[in-house]
Amino acid sequence: MSTLQIPKSRTKKPIFRFHFSTCLGYNSPVVPPLILRVRASLEFSHPTFGLVRDSADSEPNKDHKIQSLSNAGATLLKGSLEDELSLLEAIKQVDVVICAVSSKQVLDQKLLIRAIKQAGCIKRFIPAEYGSDPDKTRISGLDNGFYSRKAEIRRLVEAEGIPYTYISCNYFMSYLLPSLVQPGLKTPPRDKVTVFGDGNTKGVFMKESDVAAFTIKGVDDPRTLNKVLHLRPHGNVYSMNELIEIWETKIGKKLEKLCVSEEELLKKIKETPYPDNMPYVFIYSSFVKGDQTYFDIESSNGVDGTKLYPKLKYTTISEFLDTLL
Repeated sequence: MSTLQIPKSRTKKPIFRFHFSTCLGYNSPVVPPLILRVRASLEFSHPTFGLVRDSADSEPNKDHKIQSLSNAGATLLKGSLEDELSLLEAIKQVDVVICAVSSKQVLDQKLLIRAIKQAGCIKRFIPAEYGSDPDKTRISGLDNGFYSRKAEIRRLVEAEGIPYTYISCNYFMSYLLPSLVQPGLKTPPRDKVTVFGDGNTKGVFMKESDVAAFTIKGVDDPRTLNKVLHLRPHGNVYSMNELIEIWETKIGKKLEKLCVSEEELLKKIKETPYPDNMPYVFIYSSFVKGDQTYFDIESSNGVDGTKLYPKLKYTTISEFLDTLL
């Protein structure tokens, strides 16, 4: 199933006539972050369309979620990410394309990129990333090509001369944070907690709806053109030790810490079959190697979203953890 959202003309700045579109992988369900981006687009006065496969109508669960897109204000069209003609017809109506395919379908954006190039009308393309910056990660050989595939799409976009903005939001709060970065748990621990590495390397978490809001704010901002929009807001950048301390304060109890060294974590990654080892790979990348925070944001190719949009509100890690009490 593929979903493509295409807003028509902008009422806020009619002179630019910016349009927006979002597409979803054809083999994955309509995920909440996609719906949140639709709502964020509509909240910023961008009428939205959706390109949906015919087969989705026969799947009740997907049909319900697709209907929620319509209920949010999107107009649904029939088409597919596999069908270049349907992509072209949709793209020719818009100026900006936002893609939200799943990580397993990142390379499926190639046909979309070809259609964008052929249409020749797109003023901004936001490819599917929404995670750590693939050009900054340093875990080659451990991630089964997770980040190299995203980097491959970046290079293709740049080679085709398509105007772009890359969204580097690091972790969604729905991933790892509900367990306090404890693979296998669904809720934060209240007795023992595992600390990976020395526990002092910082990672970044963003609530999905906040990522959607920052994305929509940036799509027609000239300051984000051909740049990486990094999201590292104050209150959302913490080490494992800091996360544990925040949680201990909230529950009024000290946790017993079990330490896993870098060497032990690498051994765990290698001994655990793919894809079950991926949570450990991500933990190694962010909380041991520091791939989300070791570098400064360079003005030549990146911008800090919270500095660009200081008035845009967001959920902090502390506020999110309050919901888990």
